[in-house]
Amino acid sequence: MACPICSKPAQKPYSPFCSRRCADVDLSRWLKGGYAIPGGGAGEDEGDGIPGPNPGENNDLEDR
Repeated sequence: MACPICSKPAQKPYSPFCSRRCADVDLSRWLKGGYAIPGGGAGEDEGDGIPGPNPGENNDLEDR
């Protein structure tokens, strides 16, 4: 298995990396946000799967 940072052979004490340096480089990338999952921005309404009121309907609870 090759080191994901420099492609040298991985060493058992640092697996999957080849050295402490490459492990630290990877950790630094995580901490700085270099490995981000693309998606919607924070705060965007993606829905929670729970149906809510429909905007065009009369949603008054008193009428029920």
